Amino acid sequence: MHTREEKLEAFAKALDIMETLRAKCPWNASQTNESLRPLTVEEVYELSDAVLRGDDADLRKELGDVLLHVIFYSRIAEEEGRWDIADVLEGLCNKMIFRHPHVFGDGASEGMTEEDVAKNWELIKTREKGGNRTILGGVPKSFPPLLKAYAMQDKAKSVGFDWEEKQQVWEKVREELGEVLEAVDEEDPAHMEEEFGDLLFAVVNASRLYGTDPSVALDKACEKFSRRFGYLESQTLAKGLDLKQMTLAEMDAIWDEGKARGL
Repeated sequence: MHTREEKLEAFAKALDIMETLRAKCPWNASQTNESLRPLTVEEVYELSDAVLRGDDADLRKELGDVLLHVIFYSRIAEEEGRWDIADVLEGLCNKMIFRHPHVFGDGASEGMTEEDVAKNWELIKTREKGGNRTILGGVPKSFPPLLKAYAMQDKAKSVGFDWEEKQQVWEKVREELGEVLEAVDEEDPAHMEEEFGDLLFAVVNASRLYGTDPSVALDKACEKFSRRFGYLESQTLAKGLDLKQMTLAEMDAIWDEGKARGL
């Protein structure tokens, strides 16, 4: 591991490289906050993918890419005379200290549980904004819907708006499923969209209550489907068959074979 001095030197080197790129590279010099935004989103997803795959080498690389974007935005702001990376870091430090009074404040942290800390978190953030910030106001509108639903439910939980017993959520899931079926019978597209949304929201809630990240769970389900469908395709080709000409029963037989193989 590196010393504190080596870490600071490495960070300073990254800042120097960005300064040089902005001065001498046409592509880097032309970038704006708006042009960087979609690239930043892509980098965050790549970082998330590295975490899910447990690829430590790739995780280190992707963290570097995300850090590059933090430095990039900060350099643009510095050139425009608004603020610089030191302001970003100072703001981060102040926020972490303010939001952790049980660690940095006068109050003792002895006896506090993780749940206690989580309950205080949103209330502290509200006070930080002068009491004008709503509990759900911190959920970005640009979040993917699945992540947004989870985040909203988690924030509501932080102030006690949650099921008293997690088993109670299944009544809500069954209720929403029944309303979906009613909407389907009506053949009303707008009503179906609304009820499917309510059902998905309820399922995300159930996943959260049982300690499962719905985004991770759905991603793994997609990967499993991909593996099994890939097996179906490969076996179909190996037998000289055409998926479009096969019956569903024939495809299911190969699908079940792949499932039995642990795919």
